[in-house]
Amino acid sequence: MNIDFITDENLEDTGFYYTMSLIQGKYKMYILYTLMGHGAVRFNQLKKYINGISYKSLTSSLKELEADALIHREEYPQIPPKVEYSLTKRGESLIPILDSICHWGLENRTEPYSKDSDLI
Repeated sequence: MNIDFITDENLEDTGFYYTMSLIQGKYKMYILYTLMGHGAVRFNQLKKYINGISYKSLTSSLKELEADALIHREEYPQIPPKVEYSLTKRGESLIPILDSICHWGLENRTEPYSKDSDLI
């Protein structure tokens, strides 16, 4: 192993780091997955679908995803107020990644991991 090579590198300069900085967080991937599968969704629908998320966590995650231009917040001028969230074009570009994660989970969740397995 070439130790000098890794000491000259910086993880923060990689595309992986940038992508993770946008999608990591306890609920961001769940929100993106929900919007991928259901299109435009209202706040309370997201809250109900993502079991266990607090109002504060959902609000915070939605604001961060919107600030990163991954989701769009559409507010309709009516009473009572109606707000829907959907993926932006940039958010839609994550669909192949989310889809791959889904497929991996379906293929691997029933097989117990073994250290003798050739999965790694």
